[in-house]
Amino acid sequence: MTDVVRVLAEKRSELEDELAALSAPATDLGGIGFGKRVGEGTSLAVERLSQVAAHDRLRALHADVLRAQAALEAGTYGTCDECGEAITPERLEALAWATRCITCQSRR
Repeated sequence: MTDVVRVLAEKRSELEDELAALSAPATDLGGIGFGKRVGEGTSLAVERLSQVAAHDRLRALHADVLRAQAALEAGTYGTCDECGEAITPERLEALAWATRCITCQSRR
């Protein structure tokens, strides 16, 4: 169980660092302008949209890590949030922050 605590703490720290980096104000706004031709402004806008999507995925993963840590503290770690069945040890080994069994996760 000590390994799980360490893995979750490391993943949480990693995600918080990545989220902070993505949330930092842009330093190079360039001359964003939109016209008929694809230019640097369009490239910056597309890059920013990609960063927003990445930020959303990281926030969802961060929430799973926090839920897994809370479950550890509550003594319910390894139990599916949706159906209440046990999450297989193989799944937890692969994704220590898994909060749903493979069946419930596949329904999403």
